[in-house]
Amino acid sequence: MPHAPDTALLVVNLGTPEAPTPEAVRRYLGEFLGDPRVVALPRWLWKPLLRGVILPRRGAQSAEKYAQVWLPEGSPLAVYTQRLAQAMQVRLPDWRVMHAMRYGEPALADILRDLRGAGMRRVVVLPLYPQYSTTTTASVADVVEREARDLPIAFIEDYSDDAGWVGAIAASIRDWRAANGAGEHLLFSFHGLPQRLADRGDPYPRRCETSARRIAEALGLGEDQWTLAYQSRFGRARWLEPATPDVLANLAARGVRKVDVACPGFAVDCLETLEEVALRYAEDFAAQGGELRYIPCLNAADAHADALAALAQARA
Repeated sequence: MPHAPDTALLVVNLGTPEAPTPEAVRRYLGEFLGDPRVVALPRWLWKPLLRGVILPRRGAQSAEKYAQVWLPEGSPLAVYTQRLAQAMQVRLPDWRVMHAMRYGEPALADILRDLRGAGMRRVVVLPLYPQYSTTTTASVADVVEREARDLPIAFIEDYSDDAGWVGAIAASIRDWRAANGAGEHLLFSFHGLPQRLADRGDPYPRRCETSARRIAEALGLGEDQWTLAYQSRFGRARWLEPATPDVLANLAARGVRKVDVACPGFAVDCLETLEEVALRYAEDFAAQGGELRYIPCLNAADAHADALAALAQARA
């Protein structure tokens, strides 16, 4: 009789609505934007604004965006995260590999309770955020600390300069450019963050800079051949700069007509990569006379599963 695994790997992603409908999007955004790690405003101020203004307006708007990239099997983030976990299970046959979402389903707290009940000897928790931030990785850690209790946890909080991961990203970009031809410039677009959080010590921008530089070095790119930028700005506060739309406008003004863009801050493709970058930014850049070509995330590629499985084994 085969021995039941006593070591588990839990890969955790951000989350996604269950359907591209206003109701499902509002439920998801209510949980996501209700997390104090994500929006650090006083609850008495933020909750009425969130429920009375933000969710009614953004529910329908975001649902339309999700509908543009929804896959037959479901949300891209959910589909690719599950496939990645399955690919890692193949590489870790003596482990129990599961996936969870910080917001939405399958809920991180529920999966941790399941693992606790299974009597695991060791649980490696891998948030699928290569670059640590208090707004993402720390929020996963909050739930783990609250729910794990007597579970022996190994928590991987950052892999922004992990050699295996950097090599996988670089190889994917190299292969894509070999198949499609190289553009005139390579843009690394990371999810943004309010500047005030960086000013208070959030290391996220430094981690993004490290990732971009390591990948560029692995590709043998010169300083003038690539740029780092930040996307997905929300609200009126100042966010990390330079902003991806501003960088693209500057490149267009300089006469750069063909730009390749990769998003190394995202483990798998999702709304922010497929709708915001591959569709919306590409359309805006085309209106400025250029061609923006999106290089997909690693998703469930063999090299990605290899790198993350090795990372988990090293931390177990």
